[in-house]
Amino acid sequence: MKLAKTKKTMFAVVALLTIFTTPLLAEDFLGVPVVPGSEVVDRTEDRVEMKTAMSRDEIVDFYEGLLKDHKDIKTIEREETTQITDYGNLKWHSIAVSKKKLEGKTVVVIKKDSWSWIFGTLVLRYIGVFAVIIMLFICMSITGAVISRSVKRIEAKKAADGTGTHEQEMVAVALAAAKDLENRKSGKH
Repeated sequence: MKLAKTKKTMFAVVALLTIFTTPLLAEDFLGVPVVPGSEVVDRTEDRVEMKTAMSRDEIVDFYEGLLKDHKDIKTIEREETTQITDYGNLKWHSIAVSKKKLEGKTVVVIKKDSWSWIFGTLVLRYIGVFAVIIMLFICMSITGAVISRSVKRIEAKKAADGTGTHEQEMVAVALAAAKDLENRKSGKH
């Protein structure tokens, strides 16, 4: 009886150690573990491509579980792949998991962060900011032109009605202010 319990306990301990240490013992690329049991098809300094019998959902769950503590990780569903992208400062840039199987296996590609991607993103943001500023400038110019035409029409209408122009109103206000000042000085007010 004790021997059976000991065997079950030993089996449970070995199983737990196997489950929890598999990601630790697995080969990694730039700090990201390669999918356990996968076949590495192509490996360069900038990317690793592998095939595995696991499904797309299993692979995505595997990587999302490993990367759940990182705040700058986003999962993007694309037409042919599910892409897990790092927008932080990790050494790798993306993990692309193919939605279609190739020869009955799922293809996974891990890419290194590259300067061309970083500069490309910065250039797009730079262009985007100036595009917004130019659009605002154009809108403000159009609005300013409409308002100035409206003011000119109102002034022209006042001049035609005999109610006076803007300059005449300014002179009248200035004369009234001067008369009020004289009255105050002389004590008439």
